[in-house]
Amino acid sequence: MTGWTIRRAEPDDAVAAGRLLHDFNTEYAWPTPPPERLAVRVRELLDDGDTEVLLGGPGPDGIAVLRLRPAIFTAGLECYLAELYVAPARRGQGLGRALMDAAIALAREAGADTMDLGTNQADTAARALYESLGFTQLEDGRPNFFYEREL
Repeated sequence: MTGWTIRRAEPDDAVAAGRLLHDFNTEYAWPTPPPERLAVRVRELLDDGDTEVLLGGPGPDGIAVLRLRPAIFTAGLECYLAELYVAPARRGQGLGRALMDAAIALAREAGADTMDLGTNQADTAARALYESLGFTQLEDGRPNFFYEREL
């Protein structure tokens, strides 16, 4: 399917966003709060103003979560793609690309001059999508690593 409708989430969309984020974590066997608690957190983040959530598809069936922050080395913003998820039944139909195109456009509109993200080596479909959109590894061929730690 082409021509996906992608829209910015409003606070009333928090329940749908919470469901998609929960489905994402559950699919990959990652720890996750229940959808209801994620909905509360999404609503809080949307109210704070440094988080944007995009929803796509009629379900909605896909989500992109963007975190915007002031950059250190430029006067612009940095945009972190915190989450990108497409429900399994909608994969391979262009929804992920539509979400990413909208995410890049939204980040530019907001004043971001870079976007970064993390993914793992095994997620070849996501990596292919990101690379087709111009995201790169280091030019010398060495892989980048994204680390995180609970505090």
